[in-house]
Amino acid sequence: MEIVDEHGNRIPPKQENKRVLAGVLGILLGTLGIHKFVLGYQNEGLIMLLVSVLTCGIGAGAIGLIGLIEGIIYLTKSDEEFYEIYQENKRGWF
Repeated sequence: MEIVDEHGNRIPPKQENKRVLAGVLGILLGTLGIHKFVLGYQNEGLIMLLVSVLTCGIGAGAIGLIGLIEGIIYLTKSDEEFYEIYQENKRGWF
């Protein structure tokens, strides 16, 4: 859904859309939760990072799978849909 003014000019979102960056980081570095930090979800990112580190890598497989799934979900959303769900409404998980 695109927002336009009375002259038909597109009005950009208030914040930069981070869909592609978060999606790629989720796929490549999901084990460390870097994609969560990029989106401003410090608690979720810290949880993912600590589970991977404190379990000496044992929990990294599960956390990496979560990051992979989230990265794919982010990349399959439209820009507007992603912005609304993850940047405006701050949905932390999936």
